[in-house]
Amino acid sequence: MHFGLSETQQAIKNSARQFLTAECPMAGVRRLMETETAFDNALWSKFAEQGWTGIIFPEKYDGFGLGMVEMAAALEEMGRALVPGPFISTVLLAGTLLDHAGSDEQKRKYLGAICRGEARSTLALLERSASWDFEAVQLEATVQLETTPGAGYLLNGEKLFVDDAGIADFLLVAARIEGELALLLVPGDAPGLEKMATPGVDLTRRLYRVSFTNVAAPVESLLARGERARQALEAALDVACLGLVAEMVGGIQSLLDLTVAYAKTRKQFGRPIGAFQAVQHQCADMLVLLEGSRSALYYAAWALGENDPAARTAISVAKAYASEAYRDAGNKSIQVQGGMGFTWENDAHLYYRRAKASEIAFGDAAYHRERIAQSLIDGQPSRNQVSVAAD
Repeated sequence: MHFGLSETQQAIKNSARQFLTAECPMAGVRRLMETETAFDNALWSKFAEQGWTGIIFPEKYDGFGLGMVEMAAALEEMGRALVPGPFISTVLLAGTLLDHAGSDEQKRKYLGAICRGEARSTLALLERSASWDFEAVQLEATVQLETTPGAGYLLNGEKLFVDDAGIADFLLVAARIEGELALLLVPGDAPGLEKMATPGVDLTRRLYRVSFTNVAAPVESLLARGERARQALEAALDVACLGLVAEMVGGIQSLLDLTVAYAKTRKQFGRPIGAFQAVQHQCADMLVLLEGSRSALYYAAWALGENDPAARTAISVAKAYASEAYRDAGNKSIQVQGGMGFTWENDAHLYYRRAKASEIAFGDAAYHRERIAQSLIDGQPSRNQVSVAAD
């Protein structure tokens, strides 16, 4: 059994690192953090030229048709570079939803635009409960009479914590149609739709509150409803969660690199602080956190790409572990660097902000442990499969 990346996968990872080093240095990240949207259209166009905006989608929709491991390799480097902007919300969330729920016509129009880098999108799912359970979706999409001009649906309600809604050309909205879960496509400038920026700890990604007041959605805007909508949402959240874990692994790697470099150069009592055993222990612990997270990530990516029955559990194992590992690595990095580690000029706190935001995105560690426990109760996957995923 081969446990490393293939030659092609390693080439993708190396290419991504070289590209991001040149096109998205930390100075560029800090510049985008100061803008209202943390988005650079020129950088996004370059992502599209690299094929990243269509990395996992079929070639017939202008995608590249690569697998989950290749995606994880590229996303790890994005996390390492702390790439700002809507990649996860547009490509992994909205793109996967369209791929699983959209008609061929919808895919050609909307998914194709995402793959070509011509459009941005996001998923509006969470509400006041902030629950990732689909039963918490309450936003109403009222069916209009066929005699009504532009017959379709009227949306009324509110969505919270919507990533990158301010730059979304269209939103994919989870709603209720006659009590049934549904997915609707709504233009970002639809009359009655209002987007309000909300504070967030991660300055490289913007969160919004989106309100709907009699927002009209025509019949053709419906992507899916019922079980099909549920399955599409589950698939999209799994892919996005996996991509987020890949970013978290890259972030831990950067924190380790920053910390080791500092420990080699900062001197105390006439010696580099890296010579002291207490500091070495902190760095060693960070390496353990990194390798554990990376192993869980690539097993989950392989399992999802192979449609393994243990894939969802493997993703939960990876997210639960990486959520705490990234936060702990941030703590250790700042501790080793002392007061310097918490200053605005030091990059460590930027990764720590990303760590705290990523920790709760798509469910925190407790949520995913509960999902693992529920899978054991339900009998899928088996106890042996969970053990393999955890290892």
